[in-house]
Amino acid sequence: MTESFPRQYARTRRFSVGAPRNFVVGATGERIAFLRSRAPGDPANALFVLDAHPGSEYLIADPATIASGADQELPAAERARRERERESGAGIVAYDADPELTVAVFALGGRLYRADLIEGAIEELDAVDGAFDPRLSTDGHQVGYVVDSALRCTGPDGDREVIAPDAGEANVGWGSAEFVAGEEMGRTRGFWWGPDDRLLVQRTDVSAVPVWHIAAPVDPAAEPAAIRYPHAGATNAEVGLSVISRDGARVDIDWAGDEFEYLANASWGASELITLTVQTRDQKTLAVLTADPGSGAVTERYRQRDDHWVELVPGAPAWIGERLLSVVDHTSVDDNAGTRRLELDGEPISPDGLQVRRVLAASEQAVWFSASPDPTETHVYRSDLTGGIEAATEVAGVHGAAIRVLESGETVAVVSTASLDRPGSMHRVVRWGADAPVEASTEVATVVSHAEQPVVTPNVALVGLGPNELASAILFPAGDDGSTKLPVLLDPYGGPHAQRVQHAQSMYLTSQWFADQGFAVIVTDGRGTPARGPVFERAVYGDLATPVLDDQVAALEAAAELHPRLDLDRVAIRGWSFGGYLAALAVLRRPDRFHAAIAGAPVTDWALYDTHYTERYLGHPETDPGHYSASSLIEEAAALTRPLLLVHGLADDNVVAAHTLQLSRALLEAGRPHQVLPLSGVTHMTPQEAVAENLLLLQIDFLRASFDQ
Repeated sequence: MTESFPRQYARTRRFSVGAPRNFVVGATGERIAFLRSRAPGDPANALFVLDAHPGSEYLIADPATIASGADQELPAAERARRERERESGAGIVAYDADPELTVAVFALGGRLYRADLIEGAIEELDAVDGAFDPRLSTDGHQVGYVVDSALRCTGPDGDREVIAPDAGEANVGWGSAEFVAGEEMGRTRGFWWGPDDRLLVQRTDVSAVPVWHIAAPVDPAAEPAAIRYPHAGATNAEVGLSVISRDGARVDIDWAGDEFEYLANASWGASELITLTVQTRDQKTLAVLTADPGSGAVTERYRQRDDHWVELVPGAPAWIGERLLSVVDHTSVDDNAGTRRLELDGEPISPDGLQVRRVLAASEQAVWFSASPDPTETHVYRSDLTGGIEAATEVAGVHGAAIRVLESGETVAVVSTASLDRPGSMHRVVRWGADAPVEASTEVATVVSHAEQPVVTPNVALVGLGPNELASAILFPAGDDGSTKLPVLLDPYGGPHAQRVQHAQSMYLTSQWFADQGFAVIVTDGRGTPARGPVFERAVYGDLATPVLDDQVAALEAAAELHPRLDLDRVAIRGWSFGGYLAALAVLRRPDRFHAAIAGAPVTDWALYDTHYTERYLGHPETDPGHYSASSLIEEAAALTRPLLLVHGLADDNVVAAHTLQLSRALLEAGRPHQVLPLSGVTHMTPQEAVAENLLLLQIDFLRASFDQ
């Protein structure tokens, strides 16, 4: 009997089980480390090394034989890190290795392990239980790690404490990133090794951050968990930086001064200066600073300002020798899209219309980066630093790469490709000569994936809908002959920093399952979503409601013109997180177009969401209160006339359950019937198999009941 899609989707953790990941190319280009489970259906990731010649892979570290059951014993800091990164994997989910890939370190169940990547030997390190985030020193002999609120180090001379909070500093921690860095900035680490065993260490003081509580209502005897949550308008964590030497000497770095509030990134440069990327509270100014580790003196090297916000782009800014590589938004009065472009010392080195997504590698010879020529595709490119651009990928799809530029000038990469032609991704090891054109690449090897074949195959067409040609996907039931009038389900995310409409089959598996239940499904990326230019993204500034909802309506109406058999008298919408907000917004504001909604983990009051995300788009609630009221669902509760199902994990520490409960209260007080599905013990990710499976089944039951099917 064929397994159902909801069961398979849940068991395979959204088809991530068995997929290779976390690629690192060694300094010689001959060895590549990566994570993947040992066999199809095995949820525990193991550490492997691929020898590019002759393309053989070797199992290095198997969690089943090292520390069975380690995933049930995770330190609180590791659980928090996984939540911030939406990490649903098991076994080894992160590792750190030396550039030559001779040794790697990782944590399992709060214990540290060192792997010899040449011989395959594994040793447990002398470390305090509860260890988190191990990092190799520059020379590979020491391993720094965090435990509780302290930074420690272990090596040939044993384990030692590098720095810990002083007595009475109950709300201070060393070596870990604060909440908004992990949740919104993509920075999950809080210490960095430098030369001579020196460490750059973050000090985080959350004393002034509001205390919220996450309760476990299914266990009335359980103490609510206290969290420090920096909601919009509240005080952020105070982030400090110090350089700590082997002898314990400490040099503090005053990076924030009177202007900056957010530390976006930090690194040690080849010149032994420390480079810091920082932002102001309103995120309209980004600066690159360098700090002298000996004196702590700070010098501003670069500044970028935007009247809306300056976007953080992974991998940038970065130094190429003494030149600074940055990513800058270019717009003009007659440009209705704008371009996110690469600049080297202020000079553009990527063309108009190519939206830069990430800097992958930068050297004196070339810059490798990923970018979108249109919003549905992402490709890998090489720039020669003077404006010459070559595309390294051609097939329509979503491409990424882990890249190493060798001392010889050659480049070796693991290129990962997802397309509409096949599920999941394929991973190729590719080599380019120092002076060879990009098209003269050599495929060295492939990395096998053990990810399962989904039991559904998307019946999808990508189209541009409405006057703005919004990137959209339309899905029909498998085997559909076009003769039946179909109810419609919109299935968007629809907000900043995420896309749903791409040339990748995996994006549409769940949508196809809903289509197979008898719906025409529409997925649209409207204004605010990335890869169509800064003007398109900034359309949501000051109002997270009106533009995104208007675009969903425009796409729906355009799809109905394209396919007249779409039944506009039976239209539903579903979504999670921002998509949940959009779903609830749709039935509140446009009941003429939307007849039922499923809102999962919705933000209902933006004043209850975090500083870095919310204030980027809506400003500070004290100075821009109108932006918050215009985007709130609470104030519109009395308008509900359609079926609404609210779903929320009660253990969610990102979009806390108070969002759903406050909206439910407002709906009740207004006399508006609705349904609430609380998910006990579930966070923002819904990783539990039973929850993930049955949540899909309950949603389809709700939709059928709403349309009396």
